[in-house]
Amino acid sequence: MLNNNVITLFDNGEHKFIFLGSERKSIESIPTNQYLIIHKEEGVLLDPGGVHVFPRVLASVVEFIDLGKIKHIFYTHQDPDVSSGITLWDTVVDAKFYISKLWERFLPHFGVFKNDKIVPIEDKGGKIKFKDGEELIIIPAHFLHSTGNLILYDPLSKILFSGDIGVSVFPKNQEKIYVENFNEHIKYIEEFHKRYMSSNIACKKLASIIKKYDIDQMVPQHGAIYKKQQFNEFLKWFENIKCGIDLIDSIYGNEK
Repeated sequence: MLNNNVITLFDNGEHKFIFLGSERKSIESIPTNQYLIIHKEEGVLLDPGGVHVFPRVLASVVEFIDLGKIKHIFYTHQDPDVSSGITLWDTVVDAKFYISKLWERFLPHFGVFKNDKIVPIEDKGGKIKFKDGEELIIIPAHFLHSTGNLILYDPLSKILFSGDIGVSVFPKNQEKIYVENFNEHIKYIEEFHKRYMSSNIACKKLASIIKKYDIDQMVPQHGAIYKKQQFNEFLKWFENIKCGIDLIDSIYGNEK
């Protein structure tokens, strides 16, 4: 069982990419992962999660950076396990919140009413800029699984934050931090991707985009982290999977 396994995935002295840990709560079917990027004391939180994980994530963040230096919070999509803690973060940090333009109007349902803090991201993606000009790249990943879905690439660490793409669902108390053998790992990812990803067309489209980037690690919002070799194997598998509406007849079942 994972419980707050905080790991620094990259650190060159000026730029850090930190896995803030993951834990299983009784309210969750699978644990959620949260990540922190620190660039010259300027912080970015990635999918910081729902209300019930807020205390743990907050405690992990302050071990690395003052809350006043968190300037950006990025959300891949609108799901509650991703973004329902937004009002709590809004009370402790002075940050901009980045989310697809499709979900900007949904945030008031979580208690957010000040649109000046929201940065709606266009369908084509965008960037998060640090004060010194370095950038994080926001990549469109629509319909994988959310209608307005975005992922994020950090060029300095060469880490891709993939949200729900690459998610693994482990049996209870068998969670792993890293993917060790991709062929063995398929059984933990296949059913999720078949049901939650919209179609092979969307998978191929994203694969064609992210092949342009030099990626050393892929970190999803649930489950194990992929190092370079395992990521490359995942990408080959992902661009060929039949999922979502490709399997619509089997999802609905045989009609009588």
